[in-house]
Amino acid sequence: MGLKMVLTFAKWWPKGLSAALVVLGMSVVPTAQANNQQLRIGSLVPKNSLYHRQLLDVAESWRTAQGAGAKYLVYPDGSQGGEAEMARRMRIGQLQGALLSVVGLREIEPSIAALQSMPLLFRSWEELDFVREKMRSAMEKKFLDKGFVVLAWGDAGWVRFFSKEAALRPDDYKRMKFFAWGSEPDQQNIMKSLGYTPVPLETTDILPAIQTGMINVVPSTPYFALATQVYNTAPHMLDINWAPIVGALVVTRKAWDGMSLDVQTAVRAASDKAGAQIRTKARQEVEEAVDAMKKRGLMVNKPNAAQMKEWNDLAEKLYPRIRGTMVPIETFDEVMAHLKTYRAGQAK
Repeated sequence: MGLKMVLTFAKWWPKGLSAALVVLGMSVVPTAQANNQQLRIGSLVPKNSLYHRQLLDVAESWRTAQGAGAKYLVYPDGSQGGEAEMARRMRIGQLQGALLSVVGLREIEPSIAALQSMPLLFRSWEELDFVREKMRSAMEKKFLDKGFVVLAWGDAGWVRFFSKEAALRPDDYKRMKFFAWGSEPDQQNIMKSLGYTPVPLETTDILPAIQTGMINVVPSTPYFALATQVYNTAPHMLDINWAPIVGALVVTRKAWDGMSLDVQTAVRAASDKAGAQIRTKARQEVEEAVDAMKKRGLMVNKPNAAQMKEWNDLAEKLYPRIRGTMVPIETFDEVMAHLKTYRAGQAK
């Protein structure tokens, strides 16, 4: 998707921001006729965005494979609830699928947090891709054991800090109030232990909260900061790649087993394509979104070498606190081992 379309829907998109990738709810509801089924999709993503269009493509593939009488509905803009809520709805059978960021995925399988909850760990998309592929098979088996089928993997750019005031050093942010996911108490406790002030909110609360001063820092990808126009109230961006937003499209095993083999094949092919498109386009649009915001007044603050060392030192302090709380010990150590292998290979 081009940035022109982002700017178009940004003018009317309802309040809210996803710091994470997106949420997708998928429901196959039988009716009186065997082929007259519905695919219901709920999402935090803006209407007409890259992510919304990919969901429509998956839905169209399902409808075509399902046959005459099959229908689908897509509900964008967060009308179906937040990520933790979507995970809960899947468990009780109200929804049968979701495309979640790690914030929601960890409600199903906590070990997935290793791909998103370790700040400044990944230095490039290539490092993330390497580690994810090494862990993919085992991770998908864990989800299957929990009753979910992973159809595709995606990401949505790097998290950067958007704030009302300029800030360059970790200590600069100690006088500010951060948006924090309400469903992540471990993260909030770690932040507090280091002298920071998290304010737990839902995504729909972010824009009014930063406008009223309830918060003054929003960790966000540039793409969504542009789409929601959060940067208008928080016009300073710290230019560091704090963490990638990682996500996966999952469906409940019950819903998946209810599809015929032909329908499964069509949906998986469409999902693979959607995941690849999301990864490719989202990565391209990170810097494009920054450039677009700079033209409209965004101020980019880039740490110098000494300041960057302070950020890396902070990350090193965070890792022991994250290991065993936000990320299971075994998974934390596995990520570190894979990353060490990758970097050793690159150094040759």
